[in-house]
Amino acid sequence: MYSFIVNPNSRSGEGRNVWNRLRSIMESQGISYQYFLTEYVGHATVLARRISAAGTPEDPVTLVTVGGDGTIYEVLTGIIDLSSVVFGFIPVGSGNDFCRSMGLPFDPFEALRSILENRRTIFMDVPVLHLGSHSYRFGISAGIGYDAAICQEVLITPSKKFLNRLHMGKLIYLMVALKQFLFLTPSPVTITLDGNKPQTFSRTWFAAVMNQKYEGGGFKFCPNASPEDGLLDVIVIEGISKLKMLFCLPSALWGKHTRIRGVHILQCRNVHITSAHSLPVHKDGESGGIQREFSVTIEKKPLKIIMPVL
Repeated sequence: MYSFIVNPNSRSGEGRNVWNRLRSIMESQGISYQYFLTEYVGHATVLARRISAAGTPEDPVTLVTVGGDGTIYEVLTGIIDLSSVVFGFIPVGSGNDFCRSMGLPFDPFEALRSILENRRTIFMDVPVLHLGSHSYRFGISAGIGYDAAICQEVLITPSKKFLNRLHMGKLIYLMVALKQFLFLTPSPVTITLDGNKPQTFSRTWFAAVMNQKYEGGGFKFCPNASPEDGLLDVIVIEGISKLKMLFCLPSALWGKHTRIRGVHILQCRNVHITSAHSLPVHKDGESGGIQREFSVTIEKKPLKIIMPVL
């Protein structure tokens, strides 16, 4: 049986419409399934904990998330034992960085077909963000500074719902990115990789710990990142003028920014990041509040992901 966690509010309510159509398809095929609609922030974590409790490594449950990238971290955080779950994802969001990086279908109906066939799986590394006394798993990235400031403001911007309904969700990210670009002040950031000697980067725009190649709705910040290599990729952009940033960010859409001086790509198994000033933090594009430091590790057990047939 398939267990679905559905965010009906993803893409400003489009999630509910898509889910109703997905249900009709499964009903017509006689598919055995159960589903749960999220009702509040953090509900997906509660639901994932309840569903995953029924699985074992020998007999895992198939848990499918229907929503945007931000729903992923909630579901991952709730899974009790990663080896007791086979994970599927049906995208109904505006960013779609998880699908873009993993090579999953962007179309929700094609994604459902791939999941029901379940003919190919891979094991994905699952990073853990340690933030104060709390820990959160994530699938894509966690970061501090400019990228997190954009995520945080987009979540509270009233025009997001309106633009999403018009399928112009990326426009709000562009508007907020320009605003934050004008007003954000870079901060010194100290990064410690695998417990080695700390490295300090002056005037840091942002630092992001990546499990995937893409974040921010299509920016290929870590072109060589792989969710299967047991490593975290860390991007730091520092010491770059605003004029230079105007060239750096667009080039990141194609992963060409790595040639620019001031762009650093690092690899590690665990990382600790400290900022001289309190800055916004995000996990999979969802707000982690205003923080000065956090660390990221990788779970010992990977997660089995349902993939489309090559």
